[in-house]
Amino acid sequence: MYMKRFSFFALLFFCSLSATAQPLQAVVEKQLQHPVLNGAWWGGLAVYTDHPEQTLFALQADQRLTPASTLKLLTTAAALETLGPHYRFQTRLYASAQPDEKGILKGDLYLQGGGDPTLGSTRVPGAQDWRQVASQWAKAVKKVGIRRVEGSLYADVSAFEGPSIAPKVNWENIGNYYAAPVSPVCFHDNLFKIFFSPQPFDAKRAEVTRTEPKIPQLHLSSFVTTDAKNKRDNAYVYGAPKQYEMEIYGTIPTNLTGFSIQAAMPDPALFAMQALHNALREEGIAVGGRPQTTDQAPDYAQMKLLHTYSSPELKDIILIVNKRSFNLYAEMLLRQLALHAGKKGSVQNGLTELEKFLRQNKLAAPQDAVLYDGSGLSRDNMLTPRVLVNTLAFMTKSPNFSYYYQSLATPDDRGDLLLLRYFLKPKHQVQDVRVKGGTIDGVKTVAGYVYDESGRPIAFALMANNLASKDETILRIHENIIKQLLQVKP
Repeated sequence: MYMKRFSFFALLFFCSLSATAQPLQAVVEKQLQHPVLNGAWWGGLAVYTDHPEQTLFALQADQRLTPASTLKLLTTAAALETLGPHYRFQTRLYASAQPDEKGILKGDLYLQGGGDPTLGSTRVPGAQDWRQVASQWAKAVKKVGIRRVEGSLYADVSAFEGPSIAPKVNWENIGNYYAAPVSPVCFHDNLFKIFFSPQPFDAKRAEVTRTEPKIPQLHLSSFVTTDAKNKRDNAYVYGAPKQYEMEIYGTIPTNLTGFSIQAAMPDPALFAMQALHNALREEGIAVGGRPQTTDQAPDYAQMKLLHTYSSPELKDIILIVNKRSFNLYAEMLLRQLALHAGKKGSVQNGLTELEKFLRQNKLAAPQDAVLYDGSGLSRDNMLTPRVLVNTLAFMTKSPNFSYYYQSLATPDDRGDLLLLRYFLKPKHQVQDVRVKGGTIDGVKTVAGYVYDESGRPIAFALMANNLASKDETILRIHENIIKQLLQVKP
């Protein structure tokens, strides 16, 4: 089936290519004869960004394929163009009343979630650790003379609605850090670490020794065993949002002291309030009520603003989205598109705004992109190589292009899964390539920019689906194609 479709599209596009591009088309076709692609689907496109109609090669460029994390190229482009590179998220702390002369607040504290993905994270330069953030809040409470809070501590999560995890995400992903639930009050990247006791022998049960940070009421059941052949994390956490009973399966290396894995926090907004509760106690401020969340927004106009926390700028946040392929931040940006449009921050409202961005800028027709999330985690996402290339070419004309370009990985950047490790030699080519990669089971994709021998910019997308092999052969094929683009002579 693959070869029949491949041959048809190859013939269709070959006839429309220039004489300069035809040799490159033939080179790409030869690369795709590798047995690793037997029974697989592959689509690719490369164009000059200064003349997008000048195609260097096109094979199944209009075939809908699963993009994996290259979908983040669309989400970050829409966020940059809609919100602007200097946009900052804000999280505000309010008191529901003034304290009396004894410093008693006969009311509650409310944290108004604004959808800041970086709150309590040090992943982005300029952001502060969760303990520092909680301490700032507590000091702000103390500064206005409050010595006791008779009411409760509320995290207002009313800005978002609907499920906190996008639909179509595999069950085995839920509970793990890369599928952490979204919240208007993100905290500590909505994840925590699980540490295991070292075991000197294979096939021994590895018990959980602690978590960091400590999550109140969390109960972990470990079915993880040790395996000397396994040199990395091969353990998976099974849980769900707001579920405090979690199970862990898989293997970890034998006899490693301090080995840990990362898992999704069950309720990050509640944990933020628990952190505030502890910080208030350290400041000598008693709290009569308990930490909790609410989806009913109070009348903030009648309250006293105590503190405003501002995030790093968006241009710095998208570096993490694309270079580190961080799913949570991509999903939060998707929902921020909805909030910016005056809607509730749901995945569906965010997708509506993303699709509107694609249509208004003539980057994709409705049938070209079928999307279920903003990060690419779902296998059911589908878009064509042409949509990716259209977006990349469009952004070169944007005043925000430098921020977008810098957010993509270079071949010597360890952030994006070492997708182009073979480009480390020759060194001079490193700065001529910027990419975003995507990987889920059976899917390997890469898209980005290269410069030909004359320095002309090229946008490209290479997408492989339904792969049976998990080896790196497809990465080498993609790298060989990109090397050919670097050597194109106008």
